[in-house]
Amino acid sequence: MTRSRPRPRSDFHWFCQVNTQWKDIDIYGHVNNAVHYTWFDTAVNGWLVERGVLDPVRGEAVGLVVRTGCEYFDEVVFPDLVTCGLCVSRVGTTSVTYEIGLFRNDCDQSFAHGTFVHAYVDRVTRRPVPLPDDLRQAVQQIQGL
Repeated sequence: MTRSRPRPRSDFHWFCQVNTQWKDIDIYGHVNNAVHYTWFDTAVNGWLVERGVLDPVRGEAVGLVVRTGCEYFDEVVFPDLVTCGLCVSRVGTTSVTYEIGLFRNDCDQSFAHGTFVHAYVDRVTRRPVPLPDDLRQAVQQIQGL
């Protein structure tokens, strides 16, 4: 298996910051891997809400996470400030693949890189539905890997 390399901030099109917390640190002295996934979820859904294309309570279509992955290149610890970089690598008929780079403090190279796939389904029937037009337009604006 070929190991990927850390990615630069310039690969990403939207950014948000999250704070590490004391409770994030595991017995090995670094942020536990499960915390990285909460940052991915926060970045993707924060961007969707900011763009006005996610109504988690009343929206007819909802994005369900159907696949995630993460590669780790370096450790992050409390009290580091983490910046999540977001872009879209694939826009399908019913799904979107997001790429998330995690950056420590002012570093330009990611310490971790994640993939996060949302499949869109009808809120009630849970059957696949095409991406809503406003969502499709929004994700195409940050597409580019």
